[in-house]
Amino acid sequence: MTARPYAGRVPSISSARTVQPAAFLRTTLPLDLSVLERLDSGRYHSIWLPDHMVSFWPDSIWTPEFTDLATASPSPHRHLDGMAVAAAAAVLTERTPLVTSVVDTVRRHPASLAQSALTIDHLARGRFVLGVGSGESENIVPYGFDFSRPVSRFEEALQVIRLLWDAHGPVDFRGRFYTLDHARLDTEPYEDRTPQIWIGASGPRMLDIVGRHADGWWPAGAWTPEHYADMLAAIHRSADRAGRDPAAITPCFIQVCLIGADEAALAEIVEAPLVKAFLLQVSAATLRGLGFRHPMGEHWRGFQDIDPATLTRERIVDFLDRVEPEAVLAAVPHGTPEQVARIVKTYVDAGLRVPKIMDYGAMAGLRFAAASADNVHRAEDELIRLCGGQR
Repeated sequence: MTARPYAGRVPSISSARTVQPAAFLRTTLPLDLSVLERLDSGRYHSIWLPDHMVSFWPDSIWTPEFTDLATASPSPHRHLDGMAVAAAAAVLTERTPLVTSVVDTVRRHPASLAQSALTIDHLARGRFVLGVGSGESENIVPYGFDFSRPVSRFEEALQVIRLLWDAHGPVDFRGRFYTLDHARLDTEPYEDRTPQIWIGASGPRMLDIVGRHADGWWPAGAWTPEHYADMLAAIHRSADRAGRDPAAITPCFIQVCLIGADEAALAEIVEAPLVKAFLLQVSAATLRGLGFRHPMGEHWRGFQDIDPATLTRERIVDFLDRVEPEAVLAAVPHGTPEQVARIVKTYVDAGLRVPKIMDYGAMAGLRFAAASADNVHRAEDELIRLCGGQR
């Protein structure tokens, strides 16, 4: 496929009534780039590429004893570099923006990120979005990176990236975490416009940074439409204080859900060990707010406490025994594709404009994984119909 110049930049639809779903390109082995032709058809607002070292599923239950998915892949952690895959996707697509979701600013120095983002944006002819976040311990701590003061480090990294993109000639910088001495990045942005920056954020300080710096936003978790609306309002207040247009920030969300053909299928899905393990990503405080005690204890912080290699079989088996299926259903939108679309519509009413419907039901096993793509497609079609669009 020969790429043509992209007619325009990454679409911002935050202030419009338009809603358009995003697509995921898996960045794990086996890598299937043949799906890009379908994803680049115009159906999707953007194509999002995860960037991980490891997944959230504990090694101890990625075995045939707990899931037949382990017969298809020897490990859940066969991740490729998200930026490198984005570069490949850039030359194999023609129209749809490509977004990292998200790259952390701990494992990569901001000067390297600045150069890589410009490189991919040239390959994509102006369609690349640098999606960044402050990081997750599972991708950082086991590898010896310094994960202290991640939010302060993150904001300083953004300063360095912007400084290098905007500079005309060598620059100096003396920060708390980074130092530049006569550093230069003379590669000009594609068509003199730097890539957009989207930020993954949920905490108060990170939401404030989104309002001051970002072109787009995902929360790490939004457990109700009201929660999503509250976070978006905080971003808009921050943008107002910074003299920015809040409507220029595109509101996105990776909506984890469980999709089943009927109630019987959903009942089977929610009992699957890997589906129950989703609660490892949920904090005790969040689950308590939904009316349940967390199986990992009252101090569990969610994905920040996950280390797939050290969560022993004994601890996970005990966790699984304690999981109440009702707790999973309370935390995750669920139902048929049409029912899930109606739930996602409530987030649209709260301000969401670019949803990615992620069916966690695929983790219930090979049979459910085979049906997942069609279920998501149906949910997307129904959501677009509910929002006044057509497919």
